[in-house]
Amino acid sequence: MAIEDDIKQSKFKSVHNKLIVNLMYTNNWLFNSQYRVLRPYGLTIQQYNVLRILRGQHPKPVRINNIIERMMDKMSNASRLVERLLQKELVERTECAIDRRAVNVVINQSGMDLLAKIDVKQSQWEKGFHTLSNAEAKQMSDLLDKLRS
Repeated sequence: MAIEDDIKQSKFKSVHNKLIVNLMYTNNWLFNSQYRVLRPYGLTIQQYNVLRILRGQHPKPVRINNIIERMMDKMSNASRLVERLLQKELVERTECAIDRRAVNVVINQSGMDLLAKIDVKQSQWEKGFHTLSNAEAKQMSDLLDKLRS
């Protein structure tokens, strides 16, 4: 559906203004859609992002600062997110042997098992994006990269 129909607005200041509105609207649409996938598992999108980062480094522990660098949402409080994941018993935290002020985090088996369950739903969700061809998806990704550069 066209952005004009979705937000009931027929005119924009410029084609670039329309792009900005469309990107913001689409971001919210993606966020809400992803949230619906994760809600049954009791995770926020930010918590899911942290678990994925930790899985990618498994079995090596990761410092909180390294998690922050890799997070999609740079405004998230990684320490708070890790604390919530600790409460859910999905990660483990240890002191860093090199720097006692730093904290290492590693995903545990419960976290890995949860991500395996989510992976199935996530794959189904991602199939909804196959309305774009591989070439179109690559082009869109390249254009988004260009926009951010």
